[in-house]
Amino acid sequence: MAESHERAAYPHHLAITLRWKDNDVYGHVNNVEYYSFFDTVINDFLIRSGGLDIHGGEVIGLCVDSQCTFKQPLDFPGVVDAGLRCAQLGNSSVRYEIALFREDSSHPAATGRFVHVFVDRTNRRPVPVPALIRTALEGITP
Repeated sequence: MAESHERAAYPHHLAITLRWKDNDVYGHVNNVEYYSFFDTVINDFLIRSGGLDIHGGEVIGLCVDSQCTFKQPLDFPGVVDAGLRCAQLGNSSVRYEIALFREDSSHPAATGRFVHVFVDRTNRRPVPVPALIRTALEGITP
């Protein structure tokens, strides 16, 4: 059975306001911005719900894999509803699934995956997912 990409299949959502600079010369949001939206919804979640300290914490998350499937264009002005779920939670890594929705559509404009490996800030060696972050991620695991 295929994974659902309906809004309700993503337990966490973040509204991201599109900016004029997000558009490209073709009049729609440039593809590189979609990855920025992925990064934004994930890190906003980790900071607010998981207590990730991006400035001074001993543990940071490094992206080791990402992928995006474009389905329909986004354009300024507007708001993107970024849906997030935890698809796989390992000892030191997590695979997120993301869907970006236009305000006026129930079908995603894009879907994707993003893999973080949590590492020691200093030596960049993998470490277990911190307990508070693990608990937050378990809360968005379908």
